Parts: sequence; C-alpha cells; structure tokens
Amino acid sequence: MHKPIRLVHFADVHVGMENYGRLDTDSGTSTRVRDFLDRIDEVIQYACDNDADIAVFAGDAFKTRDPNPTYQREFAIRMKKLADKMPLLLLVGNHDVPGMASRASSVDIFDALNVPNVTVGDGSGGKVIETTNGPLFLGWLAYPMRNRLLVKDEYKDKSVHDLDMALLNKVGDIIGDLSDQAKRYDTIPRVFCTHLSVSEAKLGSERSVMLGKDITIDKSLFDQDVWDYIALGHIHKHQDVNKGSYPAVVYSGSLERIDFGEEKEPKGFCWVELQRSSTSWEFVSVNARPFLTIRVDVRGDSDPTESILKKIASKDISGVVVRLVLQIKTHDLQKIKDKEIANALSDAHSYSIVKDVDHEARTRIGGVAAETLSSEELLERYFIDKGYDSDTIKLLMNIANDIILADQD
Repeated sequence: MHKPIRLVHFADVHVGMENYGRLDTDSGTSTRVRDFLDRIDEVIQYACDNDADIAVFAGDAFKTRDPNPTYQREFAIRMKKLADKMPLLLLVGNHDVPGMASRASSVDIFDALNVPNVTVGDGSGGKVIETTNGPLFLGWLAYPMRNRLLVKDEYKDKSVHDLDMALLNKVGDIIGDLSDQAKRYDTIPRVFCTHLSVSEAKLGSERSVMLGKDITIDKSLFDQDVWDYIALGHIHKHQDVNKGSYPAVVYSGSLERIDFGEEKEPKGFCWVELQRSSTSWEFVSVNARPFLTIRVDVRGDSDPTESILKKIASKDISGVVVRLVLQIKTHDLQKIKDKEIANALSDAHSYSIVKDVDHEARTRIGGVAAETLSSEELLERYFIDKGYDSDTIKLLMNIANDIILADQD
C-alpha cells in the first residue's frame, strides 16, 4: 500500500489586518499584523516538522487588493520558505483579485518571477503534481468574478438576478469540466481547491471584511466519486460542510481572529493524509491571540468601579484583546473612575470599553405618545436618541426599510 500524501491546507491569512492592534516599534507595523504573520510561521513550521508533501493555500493573502510593499515582502518570504520544501498552490481569493480584469492579482508576482514549485491559482485549472510520496491531481477555481467570467455581449443589460444565475451556471460548468478532467486519473488522489461560499456553511466574520458580492454554490457539485478532498477558503469559521460523508468539504478557517464574532472559535489549519477513496484529515489549532468579553452589570451598585475592578482581576487578560461591557444606569455614570479601570486593563494587548446605558423608561418620545408612532418612526427616533448624524440615520433607515420590505415579500 502506498504511503499517504501529506497535504497542509490553510486560508484567509489577511496580512495587513490591524484591528485591535498598536504600533510595533521593532517592525514598524501593527502588532496585529505581526500576529497574522506569526500564525503563518506556525503553519510552515508544522508542515516542515511533519514532512508535508504539498501545501495548498485557499486564498485571501491580504486584507486589501492593493497591499503595501512591506506586507507583500513578508508574505513572499514565508511562501518562498514553503515552496523551497514542497509544491505550493497559491489560490486567488476575493481579497487578492483587483476589480479590473486587466490588472494583476496580489499574488501574480510569483507567476511573473516563475518561482519554482509555486502554482498560482488564477482563474481555473488542473494538473498532476508530483510529490515525494507520489502524484496527485489538483484542480482549482479562484474566486469567481463577474467581470472575468461573464464578458460576452449576451450578458449586457441583464438584471442582477440574471447575472447571479449566469455566474452560478458558469461556476457549475467549470467544476464539472474539472471533475471530468480528474476522472482520467483514477489511481491517484484528487484534490479540488476553491475560494467561495458553499451551501450549508455557517458564516463567520468574513462578512465584515467582504469585498465583492457573493454567490453560493451547492455542495452537490463536488461529486463524491471524483474528489478525495475539497480545500475551501473564504469563510473564516472552520467547518466540514459535508460532515460524515465523503469527500470532506472543508473550510480551514482563518488563522487569526478578525473581531469578537470569532471570540470562541478555534483557529488553525488542516492536515490531510491523501489516499484515493480513503483520505483522512484533522484540524490543527494555532496560538491565535485570545479575545475576551468581560460583562459587568453594575446597575444599582453603590460602588460600580470596585465591582468592575474585581471582575477584571478575576480574569487572565495578559496579552488578550479585551472588550469590557458595562451595564449601567444613566445616573451612575459619574461614579465610574475611568483611570482606575484603564490601569486595571493595562496588561491586555488592547481593550475597549462599551457602556450599555440603561435609560429610564419613557412612555412619551419627544412629546409624542409612543403608541401613535409607526415602527419606522420609532426606529428613526431611536437613532436620533443615540446621537447619530442625519446621513448615518438616512443610511440605517434605508437598510431597515429594505429588510422590512423583504420580510413582507
């Protein structure tokens, strides 16, 4: 029996993400950028220590489509280190591909320089790749962009819905063609890598950094008789959307937390042992920076600051990104000693304080009885009460009206 081909699958590294960071004086970049780079280093170290045969990066190398040269350099150093040891696929994600079809993606430089052992997955394609433990067939599909896949005159003047359907059909045809191509290699493992949304996937914080309008494909497109492993990128929450069935259809997830929506989610990559029709895999956690929400209810507390300090002291916040949420009444705000709280949080990597103020209940709003107002009017007055400017209120009301109309449909 042949030894399995060992594959490392990772995605969504988003180099350049600076949320909750501060300046790292040694590198001149954000400490959060350093976090993301350190997580890539963990993947590389694991792959090298465990003699990986191939690495598959499933897209979204950077936060933006136009990363600065420092970020490009740091990413390139790490990918070159991987490629020196094993074949590497760099798939183009939605954060890597420019809006204009004529412009290069942020990872095209690897192709232009003809870096040995690197395949840039731009567009779609498939080929047999030789590894130290034998060959495999690798197919790929980069993030599907309308302005690249729907370029014929027949798509002009089409509605958004019609374009979505046309794009879905096009993606289905591409995956079908690659499946037919893979079927020619029946005796070797077959892997497909893509960067998009698959039905039944649970979304993560990628919504907060999304570039472009998404389509969702059905997981049934991945024929169980063809592929041995589906390596996905795009959604930050690690999951197998085909759990209990073959092949595994896996989002490795992002390597670092983007925001507090990912506070309790494990972060890491996938280690895959490929064999034709009997592939196995496991999730490997990395040391992603912890996020912690501390909630303190001090409504009616005679000494709210003391209660807050005690709650903070009960938590290990060293090096942690902390969100302190205070439930407090309006008349108790003056009792809060902000400087003492800031000192108590000084060991955190960074922190934010959210004051959830419990206003006194009012039966009249601006002199008008609440029961005489429509839902939309109540919502607008709520935004006014929160102190939002008129432009923001207009934007929020438009979004709310769209939701209300969609619900009525």
